[in-house]
Formats: sequence, C-alpha cells, structure tokens
Amino acid sequence: MPYGRVATYGQIAREAGMEDHARLVGYALHALPKGIQIPWHRVINSAGRISLGGPSARRQKKLLEQEGIQFLPSGKISLKVYQWDGL
Repeated sequence: MPYGRVATYGQIAREAGMEDHARLVGYALHALPKGIQIPWHRVINSAGRISLGGPSARRQKKLLEQEGIQFLPSGKISLKVYQWDGL
C-alpha cells in the first residue's frame, strides 16, 4: 500500500485471495527477516488500531505519524480517511 495509507490484516488477506485468513497475514509479517523493506507498519486491525504492544506499537505509531497519519483521541486511525482502496 502507498505511503500515508493503511490496510487491515483482513484486507491484505482478501487481496492475496485468502479470505478469512487475516491471522496468517499477522504471522507472515511477524516472521519477516530483519532489514526487509516491506511496509509492515501500514497494516492495522479492522478496528483501526495497532495490534502490537509495547515498544513495537510505539515504533509503528511513530512510523505512521511520520507518514502524516493522524490518530484519533481514542488511539484509532480513521479507516474512512486513511484506508488504502486496494489495487
């Protein structure tokens, strides 16, 4: 997905032809080797939240904010505003 946009785990699964396998997307992203250039930080859950915790969540939030993505006071990202519309 492009800079300044996010996609949900489920959306990525659908794009890959794997409807109902959103968790597999999470597992695949978690297993990425260090240093790989995939925009993992642009993938969030269907509620518009970062699914990670601790330092990883803070890093993801920082990377998203650097791309101009704003978080609502609730900690969510507006999918209406920032969700990638796919291919």
